[in-house]
Amino acid sequence: MSSRAHRRSGLNTQNDRLVIYGAASLRGLAAGAISVLAAVYLAKRGFDEAAIGVVLSAGLAGVFAGTIFGTYYADRFGRRRSLVALSLLAAIGGAALVWTGTLWAAALAAFLGMLNTQGSDRGAAQALEQAILPATTSDAERTQVYARYNALADVGGAAGALLAALPALLRDHWQVAELRAYDSTIFLYAALSLLVAWAYSQLSDRAERAPVALPLSDSHGTAPGVRRQVHKFALLSGLDAVGGGFIGSALIAYFLYVRFGVNETELALLFVAARTMTVLSHFLAAWLARRIGLVNTMVFTHIPSSLLLLTLPIAPTFGVAAALFILREGLSEMDVPTRQSYLMAIVPPHERAWAAGISQLARAGGRMVSPLLAGAAMQAGALWVPLAAGAAIKIAYDLLLWRAFRLIRPPEEQG
Repeated sequence: MSSRAHRRSGLNTQNDRLVIYGAASLRGLAAGAISVLAAVYLAKRGFDEAAIGVVLSAGLAGVFAGTIFGTYYADRFGRRRSLVALSLLAAIGGAALVWTGTLWAAALAAFLGMLNTQGSDRGAAQALEQAILPATTSDAERTQVYARYNALADVGGAAGALLAALPALLRDHWQVAELRAYDSTIFLYAALSLLVAWAYSQLSDRAERAPVALPLSDSHGTAPGVRRQVHKFALLSGLDAVGGGFIGSALIAYFLYVRFGVNETELALLFVAARTMTVLSHFLAAWLARRIGLVNTMVFTHIPSSLLLLTLPIAPTFGVAAALFILREGLSEMDVPTRQSYLMAIVPPHERAWAAGISQLARAGGRMVSPLLAGAAMQAGALWVPLAAGAAIKIAYDLLLWRAFRLIRPPEEQG
C-alpha cells in the first residue's frame, strides 16, 4: 500500500470512529428524551394505562426485531445501509406516533420505529456500532475507544432527559397548547433520528464486514468453536441481565422512596450524581483493564458493586444509602466497555456483528423476565428481596464468567 493510500485509510478509520461517537451521542439524546416523555405523551393523547403498556411493549418488541435483523442480516444488507435504514425507521415511527388516533395504529408506529423507552439505546444500531469500532483502532486502544463511546452515549442520554422539560417550557413561556407542545418534542425526536441517519451515511466502506481471509482451521479456531464461545458468553450475559432487571433504576428509586421517605428532587439529584460516576467509571475501566486484563476488570469490579447493593437495605439513613449507592454506581458499569471490547477481541472480524447481536438479544431477553418478579415481591412488602436477588444473580454471573473465560485472552494480553 502506498503512503498516500495508507494515510487515506487511516483518515477513513478515524472518520468512522468519530461518526459512531456522534451517532451514539445523538441516539442517546433521542432515547433519553423519549423514555421520559412517551408514557406521559400517550396519556395526554387519551390512552389509558393498559393501552400505554401495549404501545410501550410494541416498541420494545420492535427493538427486539431490529436486533434480530442486525444480528443475522445486516452484514448481507450492508452495515452502513442497515444503520441508515434503522434510523429512518425510528424517525418515521416517531413522526407517525403523532398522527395516529387509535391504539393499534400507535402500537404499529411504536413497533415500526423501534420505540425504546428504557432510558438508553440497547438495540440493533448499538450492536452494529460495537462491531465496527474495533476496525477503527488498534488492539491496545480498543477498550479506551469503547470507554469513550459508552461515556458519550451516557452523556447524550442524560442530556436527552432534560428535553423532557421542553413541552412545559413551550406551554408555560410561549403559550403553546399543551398537546401541540408535546407533538413538537416528538417531532424533535424524529428529527434527531434523521440526523443520526445522515451521520451513518458518512461511514466509509471500511465499516463493512471484513472478508473471511483465513480458513476455518486457522489461529482463530474453527467456526463452531468460535460460535460455542459466543453462545456461552451470550448465555452468561443473559444471566447478568436477569439480575439487572431486579435492580433497575426505577425499582431502586422506589425502594429508597419507600424506605426513607425521600422526595422526587432528592432522588433526581442522587441519580444525576450516580450517572456522573458511571460516565467517569468507563475511563477508569479502560485504565484498569490495561493493568489486570479485561476479564479480571469485568469480574473484580462487578462483585464489589453487587456487595455494595446488599448494604442498601441495612443502611441506617438516606445519606448513608445515597453514598453507598453512588459508590456502587461507580463500579457497576465498569464491565460495559470491557465486556464489549473483550467480545469483539475474541471473535474474528467477520463474526463481530453476529456476536454483538447475539449478546444483545440475550441481554434483551433477560431484562424482560425479572421486573415482573421484582414488582410482585415489592407488592408483597418484601422491598429488600429484589435487591438481594439481583445482587446474588450478578455475583453468580461474575464467578461463572471468570471460570469460563479467564484463560481465553484477547490479542493485547497474549504477550
